[in-house]
Amino acid sequence: SSTGNDYRLLDVLSVPAVLGEVLADVPEGPCAVIDRMTTIRVKLTRGALESITEDALLAGGNLAALGDGSAANWELVQFQTATLVGDRTYELTGLLRGQAGSDAIMPDAWAAGSVFVLLDGAQKQLELSSSARNVAQYFRIGPSGRSYDDPSYKQYVEAFTGIGLRPYAPGHLTAKELGGDLEVSWIRRTRIDGDLWDTPDVPLGEAFEKYRVRVQQGSMLLREEEVGSPEWTYGAAARAADEVIGPVKIHVAQISEKFGAGAEASSEVA
Repeated sequence: SSTGNDYRLLDVLSVPAVLGEVLADVPEGPCAVIDRMTTIRVKLTRGALESITEDALLAGGNLAALGDGSAANWELVQFQTATLVGDRTYELTGLLRGQAGSDAIMPDAWAAGSVFVLLDGAQKQLELSSSARNVAQYFRIGPSGRSYDDPSYKQYVEAFTGIGLRPYAPGHLTAKELGGDLEVSWIRRTRIDGDLWDTPDVPLGEAFEKYRVRVQQGSMLLREEEVGSPEWTYGAAARAADEVIGPVKIHVAQISEKFGAGAEASSEVA
């Protein structure tokens, strides 16, 4: 319901999810390479996990989500090996972290008690119109054999931001001094068809190419500009006008017509 009244059936999930909780803190890990050092220890409330080959891992297998239970704060992670070490308790190793652009929200550590969900197809995307983004929706979730006003149903109120539309954080953000200017550059990423290897660049995946560049010193925003290519010059005159003294932090985010500014890449420059 969009008002808390006049509920309608949205969907019926016929297959239960494999889920549980994280038993020990999971520290931040490397992205774009297999993390062979970190172990994720989880206890399932139901279901089971299994190991796969490295080829199956690289083909997208054993995809799961780690999160705090909120609507937007989830890291997608894959695991190659699942070792049963106790009652419904597994140690997961051979990890691919921050998948599908979720590297941007990876915390310093996922705390013990965080939620683990195996993304095995049991889940479904909610069918909501684009006009429902950022608008509170009322959900009642419970056994489909009972009425939605039955005490077994739980009510949630969520306003979804449309994270699936959020541009990924740019990659390889670098800055170098050149004749008093600060030359900043980065590599664009894409949400769509980004795994193509026989094209000169990945598809843009947006209506236009545009980036927001911010310069901060501590908590103070010194400058914000928009550019149409993956490079920007922080000129000596602009730096003098901003009264830059000491290191600054450069933040770059790609801008989407539908979402706005996406996840940021950041770099501190002395």
